[in-house]
Amino acid sequence: MPTRILLAEDVQMVRGALAALLHLEEDLLVVASVSRGDDIVPAALETRPDVAVLDINLPGTDGLTAAEELHHELPNCGTLILTSFGWPGLLRRALAAQVQGFLTKEAPPGQLATSVRAVAAGRPAIAPELLLDAWKHQENPLSAREAEVLQHAARGTDVGEIATSLCLSRGTVQNYLTSIVSKLGARNRIDAVRIAYEEGWLVA
Repeated sequence: MPTRILLAEDVQMVRGALAALLHLEEDLLVVASVSRGDDIVPAALETRPDVAVLDINLPGTDGLTAAEELHHELPNCGTLILTSFGWPGLLRRALAAQVQGFLTKEAPPGQLATSVRAVAAGRPAIAPELLLDAWKHQENPLSAREAEVLQHAARGTDVGEIATSLCLSRGTVQNYLTSIVSKLGARNRIDAVRIAYEEGWLVA
């Protein structure tokens, strides 16, 4: 029996290319293809894949959150995260979400099929150098509220709008932003957003 795969990628051309690549392998079969993160679990429950290949940046629910939900709802389905960035923080989040595979889009095409087979067999599919980088880097120093404020700031939301959205005063939001910049050793708010993205503490 071929390994059954669910594919989640929001860019239609990329999703089609990945599906075509996997269809070249006689032992792999794409049984579901979705473009939104909130479609992953319903599609998985309907088609019962062996492996879910998930992009991180998806509309609706992001890939890592969907991976956590999938692990809870369908624990026998392995997950392989496919991302444009091999940032250490993203890998740490993926491991915390019980993800078995983590592959960057810069990897050789054949690596996708190899990684899917490994995950299907219950083996990890994560490059050793990525694991080493993740081990070297620090944990997220931001509180949940600070991360929430920074996520709003990353979208270009001004202080007043953040305050209204989170039911805080402008001064409190400004204090949070000052604390965030200090904790991350950033030059300013924009630099703090950059650092947080690279560490995987924010998801685009």
